Amino acid sequence: MKKLLTATAILLATPFVAHAGADFVKGDRTFAADAELGATVTTGNTETTSLKGRLDMKHELGNWENQYLLEALYKEDTGEETGKRYYGLVQGNYQFDDVNYMFANANHEIDPFTGFDSKSTVSVGYGHKFIDNPKTIFAVEVGPGYQYKRLDEESRLAAGYDSEQSWVAHGVMNFETEISDNSTFKQLFTADYGESLEGRSETSVTANIAGALAMKFAVVVRYNSEPLDNKKSTDTETNMTLLYSF
Repeated sequence: MKKLLTATAILLATPFVAHAGADFVKGDRTFAADAELGATVTTGNTETTSLKGRLDMKHELGNWENQYLLEALYKEDTGEETGKRYYGLVQGNYQFDDVNYMFANANHEIDPFTGFDSKSTVSVGYGHKFIDNPKTIFAVEVGPGYQYKRLDEESRLAAGYDSEQSWVAHGVMNFETEISDNSTFKQLFTADYGESLEGRSETSVTANIAGALAMKFAVVVRYNSEPLDNKKSTDTETNMTLLYSF
């Protein structure tokens, strides 16, 4: 755990240290963000609540392209909590040229319904943009990483240990393209392979409503090749949210 915290601190500090120097020399910055919110509430014979929020921020400064992502999901059915997930990510990309870059990534997830209190991963590696034009982006990232997972109390008692940690091979494939002047299709695959294979796929279509406001439909699939006892390998999530860009 100490190794993970040290690596995370270095990764988080690197983009900001580089930013200070780049800002002094160039001073050319751009910032963009997407905020999403979706909710479903039913009352009467069936009482359910579902909330989904997401804030995705991107910052360009000199040779650095950085992303800061926050996600939250909460579900309740007849007064009983049936889903809860919080996720945060920070990634800094240092551009060697228009298509090649080095990345440093740190992310943390809290999802008690998987049997883990939390999961943290740090990774570094190489990225390449195979396509990068105003309408389409196709990029791939690969590199080594380190993962730490802390079991919840029930899982600790059953397994007889507190945590799992391992080196992983980290990979990302990101594809985005404009379907029309008012709609965009996105496909994101993320995978970490160590003692087990953990993957995440997000497929989404965004359609503009008016100005900076859009409607987003997304299907998220999470996979773990070796889940804890009494847990399923695959989780799916379907969302319809409003998205505001600024």
